[in-house]
Amino acid sequence: MEEKREKNYRLINMEDVEAREVNWLWYPYIPFGKLTIVQGDPGEGKTTFILHLAALLTKGEALPCEETAESREPVNVIYQNAEDSLEDTIKPRLLEAGADCNRVLVIDESIDCLSMTDERLVRAIKETGAKMVVLDPIQAYLGADVDMYRTNEIRAVLKPFGNIAEEYGCVLVLIGHINKASGSKSTYRGSIGYDGYKAESYGAAVC
Repeated sequence: MEEKREKNYRLINMEDVEAREVNWLWYPYIPFGKLTIVQGDPGEGKTTFILHLAALLTKGEALPCEETAESREPVNVIYQNAEDSLEDTIKPRLLEAGADCNRVLVIDESIDCLSMTDERLVRAIKETGAKMVVLDPIQAYLGADVDMYRTNEIRAVLKPFGNIAEEYGCVLVLIGHINKASGSKSTYRGSIGYDGYKAESYGAAVC
């Protein structure tokens, strides 16, 4: 046990750390190489918002509120949704948003459900070169053995998941539902365990 602790022990001197700038997919909201959470109450339009964002990205169009209206290179997007039908909900919404559906990819979950630790995610990112990956909602992709109300369990899943974003230079977006606690503001209702983790490792966008 003592030997294991020694192998896992390393002090980092900040003098040896090379500073670098953050690259942004959408400044100042969604950075490359990190996790981003879009969260809010059910019915507030989180999925609609992210699908419209995906549509703009697939067409290479400027994103809302950008200082420059210059076009960008169209990119591929991986979008996973555990709640809505691809045929009668997701595809119509993408078409309504004007997306280039040829650039929107979905990992087939008809046989095996996907999770954040699934190797199919990395494989799909490699094969498609996707610059944005969306898991909607986060609760469905944590894995069967993860208690979403335990910060230590959430951290063990989100840390390696976030490393994927950094390694492949993409954006990983998690859609989250805030708990509805009677008589309290939405900003104080997020008792899910990832609330204690997001400030240290990824940008959080609240829709």
